Amino acid sequence: MEPTKPVPELLQDSRDPENPTADEIVALLEAVKRIAVVGMSRSPEKPARRVPGYLASKGYEIIPVNPTADRILGKLAVDCLDDITEPVDMVLVFRPSKDAARVMERAMKRSERPAIWLQEGILAPETAEEARAGGITVVQDLCAYKVHAAYTGGLKATAPA
Repeated sequence: MEPTKPVPELLQDSRDPENPTADEIVALLEAVKRIAVVGMSRSPEKPARRVPGYLASKGYEIIPVNPTADRILGKLAVDCLDDITEPVDMVLVFRPSKDAARVMERAMKRSERPAIWLQEGILAPETAEEARAGGITVVQDLCAYKVHAAYTGGLKATAPA
């Protein structure tokens, strides 16, 4: 990963002009404690593993959602979002855009109404509009690692494995 830009510049690079403001995104990351990571990878070299690994190293509780894994980062992996029994504050999505709407729909049905974050390159505009209309915070096409590193001053060339 390249060294990151300040949060407002990262937002300008996103293809979703309806994303929360930089201050709102920072407040979200400061409030979140438990993150369900849908599409988390077993492969240490993939962003879908490095980004959650970085977030875990910063104190977030990560719940891996991957039907092909037993454990990731030492945590028990679940097959799908519906298998998570405890409340989550945010659902971080590492699935192709064509699959993201389905994941978002499942997240929107959760009673705790978690924020939904679609990683950089991932968009589901119609479902995002529906979630936002229902009062759910949605971030699209933005890297959670880059944003966290930018606002905490942890600018690094690469996310840890």
